[in-house]
Amino acid sequence: MPAGESSAWEVAAGVADPELPDLTLEDLGVLRSVDVGPDGEVAVVLTPTYSGCPALEVMRQDVIAALRSAGHQSVRVDFQLQPAWTTDLMGPRGRERLAEMRIAPPPPAGSGPLLQVSLKCPQCGSLRTRETSHFGSTSCKSLWRCLACGEPFEHFKALY
Repeated sequence: MPAGESSAWEVAAGVADPELPDLTLEDLGVLRSVDVGPDGEVAVVLTPTYSGCPALEVMRQDVIAALRSAGHQSVRVDFQLQPAWTTDLMGPRGRERLAEMRIAPPPPAGSGPLLQVSLKCPQCGSLRTRETSHFGSTSCKSLWRCLACGEPFEHFKALY
């Protein structure tokens, strides 16, 4: 990757997700590519976690603002829906950050059944948990409760 592309990638990679601001677009695997053309235009491709995500325009504007602040005046952000985003695109840092936020991260593909019977409580570590609602604050999360410590928590649903 040429120096200009590397720099532009680092800037775009550091943009926070609007719904999970403790995670970056790179942490979530939403940032797909950053290319700097011969004319200096930066072309960024994002794949949203959900095609109907209401934060798409916020992501676009945040990436454009970050790159312009870094000196890139011509910036284009496109959304790519194919191949679709899956939780396997989420990096290890993203999964760690979710756990630090007390949101149970999705398991990597191949690590077990797609339907979770129990999750590890991000507060106390118990596996005595149960889903209380398949839908949480966003469509990509569900609500769970730990039967050991009583704490409610969110789970970032696995999508393979």
